[in-house]
Amino acid sequence: MTELADQECIACTSDDEPLNGDEIDALYERIDTDVWNVIDEHHLEGTYPFEDFRDALEFTYEIGELAEEEWHHPDVHLSWGEVVVEMWTHKIDGLRETDFVMAARMDRIHEQYESPEA
Repeated sequence: MTELADQECIACTSDDEPLNGDEIDALYERIDTDVWNVIDEHHLEGTYPFEDFRDALEFTYEIGELAEEEWHHPDVHLSWGEVVVEMWTHKIDGLRETDFVMAARMDRIHEQYESPEA
């Protein structure tokens, strides 16, 4: 099976329906569930830990570049030692597969910041 992070981000239309129930559960299992939570079947919220502000800032920049590249923009909250990300597809006010693809890509970026003993 193809890694979720390797899948294409596909833009939705206003005719698309948000995912729910089992559809969300199947995709949720494929992202880092220690980082991400599904909130009210509406959006993803993830909290990435960091050892310092510099790494959190660099990560924020990297996911910002990813968001621009894919034209899929999360809400990002930067603070010392963590970055909190909230994401959903605004056009349909809910979750689509693309939200999970973006989460998986962020998980992949975060891996380079994890300490070897973690």
